[in-house]
Amino acid sequence: MEQLTQLAYALDTFYFLVSGALVMWMAAGFAMLEAGLVRTKNTAEILTKNIALFAIACIMYMLIGYGIMYPSGGNGLIPEINWSFPFGGDHSVDAVLASKGETYYSGLSDFFFQVVFVATAMSIVSGAVAERMKLWSFFFFAILMTGFIYPLEGYWKWGGGFLDQLGFQDFAGSGVVHLAGAAAALAGVLLLGPRQGKYGKDGSVHAIPGANLPLATLGTFILWLGWFGFNGGSELKVSNIEEANAVAAVFVNTNMAAAGGLVMAMFVARVRFGKTDLTMTLNGALAGLVAITAEPLTPSPLVATLIGAIGGLIVVFSILGFDRLRIDDPVGAISVHGVVGMWGLLAVPLTNAEASLWAQLIGLITIFFWVFVTSFIGWWVIKLLVGIRVSEEEEWEGLDVGECGLEAYPEFVGAKGSGR
Repeated sequence: MEQLTQLAYALDTFYFLVSGALVMWMAAGFAMLEAGLVRTKNTAEILTKNIALFAIACIMYMLIGYGIMYPSGGNGLIPEINWSFPFGGDHSVDAVLASKGETYYSGLSDFFFQVVFVATAMSIVSGAVAERMKLWSFFFFAILMTGFIYPLEGYWKWGGGFLDQLGFQDFAGSGVVHLAGAAAALAGVLLLGPRQGKYGKDGSVHAIPGANLPLATLGTFILWLGWFGFNGGSELKVSNIEEANAVAAVFVNTNMAAAGGLVMAMFVARVRFGKTDLTMTLNGALAGLVAITAEPLTPSPLVATLIGAIGGLIVVFSILGFDRLRIDDPVGAISVHGVVGMWGLLAVPLTNAEASLWAQLIGLITIFFWVFVTSFIGWWVIKLLVGIRVSEEEEWEGLDVGECGLEAYPEFVGAKGSGR
């Protein structure tokens, strides 16, 4: 019996670690997607943001975020912070066996899996504020987001807080991760303002094409692959027949939702614009993935495809709607992760009998307002202290030179100020 327990523990720990590694690979997906959708003059800066935010998230979540999200106690609203994690813990065989099956994977593997999630939430912010935000102002906000804002709302659901007690369902984070990242991004974008030349005085919207669509497509494929770890790993266990079948169902539904979202967005773009817009197609796949993340286990493959397809439909009109409101989001992150994240949460009761629409609405509203309000205050304080937007001249010349002192494509760049 002890040998079987150790084998199951080893298998579940290994599955958790591999799933976490897949989610970590999503950081590369976000970096490639965003680098492809910005102009060449801002590429090195966006790549710097993406790799640095991952490191900041890891450090802040280790120091305090994990202790907030999974505390030693609390009243459901305010946690009693567990300060012990950075200093290690008891992961011995005897401790695992003494738990009588309650501990079925390493606590360190749980941290690794959770920390890549908080980095994902922060990556969502990166694309929305691209091409005009000061690099170090972004890093200062990343400290606040990954160390405090995200962990507290994560505690309310995944740490056993009041949203979890209420019956709010969010399997892998349509709300906890994606809506949270989008709410933080929206707060920043509203204070930051649009890019130069994006909107005309007559209300017109001027497209600012990305520089490298092959890179953006690669980024989408990487995110699609990483999402199997994101959703599949959230089953937490794979060491028996029931759990193995559940993981397989999650993988299939995740894949089908992405396919449904992509095809629907591609079709809607064709009808709406008369052309098959690649950027809308890519965002359709991501919208399908976000939509199914709240509940990838209970739908049938057909229903999962339809949930993703509705996400693909929503994202096209959401992106157009934000442009009409003159809210400039270069990569469509607020629409993909925020608006479609809301749809994903509200779709849960369609297939999960344990979920109620009322609990889903409370969870949705709580996460959005908590993250939006605290983020807005955070961005506003940073704006007062050091500013959040680069100068007009620096924006025109590109953030690569102004913030990083180099260019991602120096051999292909013409004269400075050419509007590359």
